[in-house]
Amino acid sequence: MNVLVCGSVAFDTITLFEGHFKDHILPEHIKSLSVSFFVPTMRKEFGGCAGNIAYSLKMLGGNPIPVATIGKDGGEYLQRFEQLGINTEGLKIIPDAFTAQCHITTDLDGNQFTAFHPGAMSSAHTNTIQADNVGWAIVAPDSKEGMFTHAHSLHAKGIPFIFDLGQAMPLFDKNDLETMLGLAQAMTVNDYEATVVEQRLGRSVAELSHYLEAIIVTKGAEGASLYIKGEETQIPPLKAEKVCDPTGCGDAHRGGLLYGLSQGWPWYESACLASLMGTLKIAVQGPQNYHYSREEIAQKLKAAYGVEM
Repeated sequence: MNVLVCGSVAFDTITLFEGHFKDHILPEHIKSLSVSFFVPTMRKEFGGCAGNIAYSLKMLGGNPIPVATIGKDGGEYLQRFEQLGINTEGLKIIPDAFTAQCHITTDLDGNQFTAFHPGAMSSAHTNTIQADNVGWAIVAPDSKEGMFTHAHSLHAKGIPFIFDLGQAMPLFDKNDLETMLGLAQAMTVNDYEATVVEQRLGRSVAELSHYLEAIIVTKGAEGASLYIKGEETQIPPLKAEKVCDPTGCGDAHRGGLLYGLSQGWPWYESACLASLMGTLKIAVQGPQNYHYSREEIAQKLKAAYGVEM
């Protein structure tokens, strides 16, 4: 069963400044800021929500079809998907744009300067969905217009999908959220995003779950909460081998959730696998650098939650 993964595909360029920003930014000169940082180390990562989710789902043996737009420099990402055996039919190349790029510089205190160029992502709404034998889909962070275009298309085709608010949260006001939740079958948010949704809609997550199949709220090291028709079920947390990099943990979680749902699993078992995938990812730097065999994951899932793959 295919899974449509609608969202962004991006390159992340990450550099480390071996000092402290605060030592170079003078408050009295903030109006004429001009600083330069020497960054001796740099790495380029494959990223973007659709790319990260598809990676997690494929690792589990699922059949993801990323629905995303890439630019004239996207050949490297296409090659990666092909090497992983990920279907690339849903990728549209925008020849006069670059693939979305995120440039992050971090100092020794963990402070960050981030510059994001949307590039081809701005044309996500032009990428039409065409796929057969689709069991589930997800509308993950992308351009706002693209997210709504895909949501309406999936709803019209009768394909159930998860609304993943994520980094797109600032783009969605009350009316936008109400519209999206009227189209989706489920929603995934972290605990901060859940609070914002509750404030904007004036209703609790438990109340909102009456209008959907399920809502999952992730809580980092505290596990997650699964809401179905107002009832909350705790997904117990797992202890990571080490906490290295949270980038892409939410996407790894979504990949596990979608695998379970596409296999016909109940929500609880799917959410358990999702939590495991997020825990495995956090131990590795970068969103797509962790790897486990399906057998290893099955053993860990059985040991942690008693769930059989």
